[in-house]
Amino acid sequence: MEGKSYQRVPRVKIREMRDDYMKFELRDTDASVANALRRVMIAEVPTVAIDLVEIEINSSVLNDEFIAHRLGLIPLTSDRAMSMRFSRDCDACDGDGQCEFCSVEFHLRAKCHSDQTLDVTSKDLLSSDHTVVPVDFSDSAGMESSEQKGIIIVKLRRGQELRLRAIARKGIGKDHAKWSPAATVTFMYEPDIRINEELMDMLTLDEKKAWVESSPTKVFDFDPKTEKVVVVDPEAYTYDDEVIKKAEAMGKPGLVDIIAKEDSFIFTVESTGAVKASQLLLNAIEVLKQKLDAVRLSEDTVEADDQFGELGAHMRGG
Repeated sequence: MEGKSYQRVPRVKIREMRDDYMKFELRDTDASVANALRRVMIAEVPTVAIDLVEIEINSSVLNDEFIAHRLGLIPLTSDRAMSMRFSRDCDACDGDGQCEFCSVEFHLRAKCHSDQTLDVTSKDLLSSDHTVVPVDFSDSAGMESSEQKGIIIVKLRRGQELRLRAIARKGIGKDHAKWSPAATVTFMYEPDIRINEELMDMLTLDEKKAWVESSPTKVFDFDPKTEKVVVVDPEAYTYDDEVIKKAEAMGKPGLVDIIAKEDSFIFTVESTGAVKASQLLLNAIEVLKQKLDAVRLSEDTVEADDQFGELGAHMRGG
């Protein structure tokens, strides 16, 4: 019909949320949008990570490159990463990547003076910006006091010393995994499970129990009081078709009907700690909006570069 709009407005419903974990529903959209959101959260939400290391003294058992690599993988709090400049786009330092607008400086000085091994950890990194510091995992559930010393960088024995300067810069996971704010992001179609009660009533109690046990995950359960099979956790279903195969083997095809809702998805997000899981979702939506705006401006590449900088180049594969 002329003038009719088929545009859908995606809806998000939060189910569970912690600083490092989030579970939410995404509805009224399709798999392309859901996967775009997942990929943006993993690879295109910017964070801050150590990108340059200058070793002054290193008499530890690890060589300079190994220590530099370990420093780069330490997650840093990146709440202001969205407002920072990419080093290549920074006009304040002409792309050098060592100014207050596009970088944060760290220093580490450690020396072992006793016969006891000295653990050099992320807590020994001193930041020039109090908003960008190594992530503190001491408040995590189940963390014992002996494990609240930060991420171990290297261990020193008597007389060994480590002294260095490090520069942290803004980046995205597409360039290097150390900039990815997500430990994992997954989504699944929400299953719609319907049991054919007429066929189910034709099974014996042992057959019902055998059918329930054929599922690798706890999707169904047998209620001994009502002698009925009930769906206890539809989201535990992994689309393995085991219960469907079992029903066919029992001569009862159509015993259960399982349909994946094509416009409803369940997301699970685990953050590295650099950005809170809730903020990770908000930043991903903002980046996705910027990418869509960049597509609209793609015909005028000069205007796109002026407005979106490095993002415009990424959109054109540059």
